[in-house]
Amino acid sequence: MLADKSFRLGQFKLSSGATSDYYIDCRTTTLDAKGSRLTGEVFVDEIRQHGWKARAIGGLTMGADPIVVAVSVVSGEFHGFLVRKADKQHGTGQRLEGFREKSAHVVIVDDVCTTGASTIQAINVAREFGFEIVGVMCLVEREEAKGRTNVEKAAAPAPFVALFTADEVRKAHVIQTEDTAPVFAVAAVCELCGRPAVTNNPRNRCEAHKT
Repeated sequence: MLADKSFRLGQFKLSSGATSDYYIDCRTTTLDAKGSRLTGEVFVDEIRQHGWKARAIGGLTMGADPIVVAVSVVSGEFHGFLVRKADKQHGTGQRLEGFREKSAHVVIVDDVCTTGASTIQAINVAREFGFEIVGVMCLVEREEAKGRTNVEKAAAPAPFVALFTADEVRKAHVIQTEDTAPVFAVAAVCELCGRPAVTNNPRNRCEAHKT
């Protein structure tokens, strides 16, 4: 689903200011009905496999928002909290919303890690509040801009885990594109009716007979 719904080739400017020939918008997957459930399941499985005894999961809005909700709903166990990008200017004025139990063990989550800036911001706010971080996870790691190094340094001694790499998602996207694209033949005609063929995968067929 990430390869199909979230990955795009082209020229894009990233939040870091750098340019890239691809972009991954995880929210088109994590906010999808099926994608949300799968996101929750894969994060919960990973947390349990690592044996992280956490009370809650949270991260910086808004990349982490759908992940936090999905994990909380799927697990029925992990509470959720969200970190604002800046202090709230009205009401309680708090920057951390949701679960607020001092000294609780928590997991920090994010959708994409490039420089790691948003993940690190969530780590710092969570620790300043009084949480103890037992693990840090992202859905997709771009493996560039020293993102992993930056997050690992900020998270230590808690481990950092990436569920997928951008290279894995890109390869899956290319395979999906190749599998669904019609294969054209030069001067080919439909083997059934003689009209111009629009595909030769697996046989020469016209528009009417391609299925």
